[in-house]
Amino acid sequence: MRIDKLLWFLRLAKSRSAAQALVGEGHIRLNGRRIERAAQGVAVGDVLVVPLPRGVTVIELAALPSRRGPAGEAQSCYRVLDGAGANPIAASQTNSPQGNIEP
Repeated sequence: MRIDKLLWFLRLAKSRSAAQALVGEGHIRLNGRRIERAAQGVAVGDVLVVPLPRGVTVIELAALPSRRGPAGEAQSCYRVLDGAGANPIAASQTNSPQGNIEP
């Protein structure tokens, strides 16, 4: 399956042309490699790094969707590898100003 179509099916891009623009600008990484072709093929088990409005997300493909269905169906096709709180920079912002030192 083409990566632009996959991003659209998984609801990680609002439109297929938006997905093509993300790929064309070099913002997507597939298995650690930067890709610039919207026709790049993807398969189950591939790891994608995708910049989203809320931050960069790393996902692993569990299945290839056959259509652009509801959000729940789309989310069942991938597994997020960098879950909430895994970002050490984000975690330090929620701690006290002194860092991780307990009073």
